[in-house]
Amino acid sequence: MLVLFKLLGSLALLMFGMKSMSDALQKMAGPQLRHVLGAMTTNRFTGMLTGMLVTASVQSSTATTVMTVSFVNAGLLTLAQAISVIMGANIGTTLTAWIMSAGFSFNITDFVYPAFFIAIILIYYKKRRFIGDFLFGISFMFLGLGTLRQTGIDMHLGEQQAVLDFFASFDPNSFSTTLIFLLLGGVLTFCVQSSAAVMAITMILCSSGVLPIYQGIALVMGENIGTTVTSNLAAMSANTQARRAALAHMFFNVFGVIWILFVFRPFIDMVCGIVGYDVNITKETAGTEAFLANSAKLSFVLAAFHTCFNVANTFILIWFIPQIERFVCWVIKPKKVDEEEDFRLHFITAGFMKTPELSVLEAQKEIQSFSERMQRMFGMVRELLTEKDDEKFVKLYTRIEKYESISDNMEIEIAKYLDQVSDAHLSDDTKAKIRAMLREISELESIGDACYNMARTINRKVQGKQDHFTESQYNHMHQMMELTDNSLTQMNNLMGGRKEAFDVNRTFNIENEINNYRNQLKSQNIVDINNHEYTYAVGTIYMDLINECEKLADYVVNVVEARMGTRQKVA
Repeated sequence: MLVLFKLLGSLALLMFGMKSMSDALQKMAGPQLRHVLGAMTTNRFTGMLTGMLVTASVQSSTATTVMTVSFVNAGLLTLAQAISVIMGANIGTTLTAWIMSAGFSFNITDFVYPAFFIAIILIYYKKRRFIGDFLFGISFMFLGLGTLRQTGIDMHLGEQQAVLDFFASFDPNSFSTTLIFLLLGGVLTFCVQSSAAVMAITMILCSSGVLPIYQGIALVMGENIGTTVTSNLAAMSANTQARRAALAHMFFNVFGVIWILFVFRPFIDMVCGIVGYDVNITKETAGTEAFLANSAKLSFVLAAFHTCFNVANTFILIWFIPQIERFVCWVIKPKKVDEEEDFRLHFITAGFMKTPELSVLEAQKEIQSFSERMQRMFGMVRELLTEKDDEKFVKLYTRIEKYESISDNMEIEIAKYLDQVSDAHLSDDTKAKIRAMLREISELESIGDACYNMARTINRKVQGKQDHFTESQYNHMHQMMELTDNSLTQMNNLMGGRKEAFDVNRTFNIENEINNYRNQLKSQNIVDINNHEYTYAVGTIYMDLINECEKLADYVVNVVEARMGTRQKVA
């Protein structure tokens, strides 16, 4: 029982170390990795290389896949480019197996304790704490690997007759045995949610001489499928493109497993030849010492197979990316829903919240969508002002009411999500981004309130059977609304682009123009009422709309300031 808990505990330590190391690397290089991913995917080959390098850097194919999907959603990458990146991610993630095989080859635990000591010192230095987190992660990972290796030795699996009899009960030459272990690898990976943990168990069993290499490799193949089931389940609550990318990932691995089954033995014998492992050596023919020395190479055979399998599979499928794209688009059709009738966040999904850096990126996409929605809402208000048909007026007013409710929900949901992200260990840059985004969503919701106030004012005028606005009033309101819409356009240009390329003075100039025009119309309104151009009641409604436009433009400036990290006093 003690040995079993030691085995489970060391597996947990390994999984925690890998996650900590991956998170720390993404915190250190998150923005740079995103820029690399966006810039280096001009064709399928550069996309594949980019996915491979980014995944090898952060030691997480999931992180690379999530970043890729977010770029597809934002329109920065096509689905075809995303598929090439995911193919590269499958190659990059094989580095994990090589690290683990090195950990199984010699006792590395003696080196981790100095690394722990250095890591705790670095954590207390503010500028170096992420390096400390990384060292802690990699030290925990190697400590887990070393403990696993020692536990495997202490268990004396090669001398346990019950274990030997269990694996001997399977015919090594039977195709059904390969399928059973393939299924077992997939189920185990799905249950523990970590292909690295199952790979570590496979290495223990193989290197101790208990599990034949062919069954061990069948387990590895099952791990490749099991890890894609996890990502597909996570994508079920996500949008269409995320589900398509996850399906493409599953198709890639399932196709690879199918063709490898046709050349199973020759392919494995080739890999064993590369590593220098003799598949024909048995304990009886070569003796225990030579048998165990040969078995010690099995961890490298598993890592080499994992790499060769993914490289060969990528080489075959990279030429058929357009066909894979068409296939996943055919299988997963876009949902046909009216966004006004069915509010749902498009980019933020619980299943894809992996690291703070990636979560902030998803939230930024959602805020961009929020911003665009508010401009559409203002466009409806402009239509409402000139709508003469009663039935169409009521329908449009109802849509504006729904948009106002949506804006309230979006503010709450995004704020809740950012609150969850802020609970994590964040960099100063990420903390500043979250503070800015909380301000942005508050101001965007105020824009929604301003639009709704204008719609209510117009509705009050229609329901109260007030006199019509004069032609000059309509002209003035249209001009004011045009200026306000220009301001909203500038805001959306900033939200959808890079702030370094944005001219913030343009927004401030429009705001000053709106303020001056509002003051001019305010003075003119008093003169026109005194000259009996229109009634006082109509003049009040007219100025309410003008003032609401001016307030809305102030909120726009606040959003721009929050995104740019600047402040300017607005009147």
